Amino acid sequence: MTLSANEPHFLPSRQEQMEIEQVMVELENLKRQSERLDLINKLHERMTGVLSVAGMIEAYSVWLMPLVSHELVGYSNSVRRKVHLFCSSHGPRRRQTIAFAEKLISVEGQLQSSPVNQDGYVGGRWIFETRDDAGILLILKRGQDLDSKEMDLLNHSLEILADSLQRGLEYEELFERASNDPLTGLSNRRVFDDRVPGMIACSRRYCRPLTMILMDLDRFKNINDSLGHQAGDEVLISVADVLTSGVRSTDLLVRFGGDEFVLVLEDTDLSKGMILAERLCRAVDGMNIWADEQIKLGISLGLAELKEGETLKQWLERADDILYNAKSEGRSRVAVS
Repeated sequence: MTLSANEPHFLPSRQEQMEIEQVMVELENLKRQSERLDLINKLHERMTGVLSVAGMIEAYSVWLMPLVSHELVGYSNSVRRKVHLFCSSHGPRRRQTIAFAEKLISVEGQLQSSPVNQDGYVGGRWIFETRDDAGILLILKRGQDLDSKEMDLLNHSLEILADSLQRGLEYEELFERASNDPLTGLSNRRVFDDRVPGMIACSRRYCRPLTMILMDLDRFKNINDSLGHQAGDEVLISVADVLTSGVRSTDLLVRFGGDEFVLVLEDTDLSKGMILAERLCRAVDGMNIWADEQIKLGISLGLAELKEGETLKQWLERADDILYNAKSEGRSRVAVS
């Protein structure tokens, strides 16, 4: 039934209008809360089953990208000496972003969650308090401020991430007890076998170079024979410290066994790997460790950048062949494919 022109129209009173407006506001709030709850549930789903801190940072970045455009999500825990950076940029821009993130991580003093605008980047920094230490989370974007809605979403989602990271740290602590070389404290072959396949997959997915450096000490047997096995153990510990101080925190440095080490470098091609390898070779030579007046400790290094379609076994065997070339060509040198 329709009203004729002569029939009266009943308009809501002012009080009724206010009540309707209040209902609409509450409905809009419920809608936003429902949408946020749905997003948080999806974040929970992504985090379920992820064990490593690095995996959690990547999963969080993937979840966050459609909601808050960003170039890097990073987590740093100085007490546990862990740094995990997940960057979506490529080439020189990727290196600039990571360099800025590392600079931000190194800032001393209390870090606030308010946005930081510096060097063309805008980032949020949060302190994650855990039972025994604190970690820093970074979220960086280039040239755009984090608005209030983005900050609100981040603050809510970080509560979920904080719980997941605590679980990840506890898992990694247990894993490291079984995965660290007891003498040098470096990762062992188990970690290599566990992590490198994922590094290969990531390299191929994002078209980023991945380089392996196999390293073998020269004349280490002479050290053991002349100075004794205890001295040999001390040499291995010292060499591990020198190698660790010369690589990035995101690189994978492993003691394969005996006097053999392997280093896997993400986002690093052969030319950049060569620069690092030469530096490590000089660093070990600079330790000036002698078995006697004529025999000095050195290190030989073989570099191999992952090739398209190459399996881990093939890659490792090729790096081993290149290391053999360094040995046969006079030792204490770097060889490449």
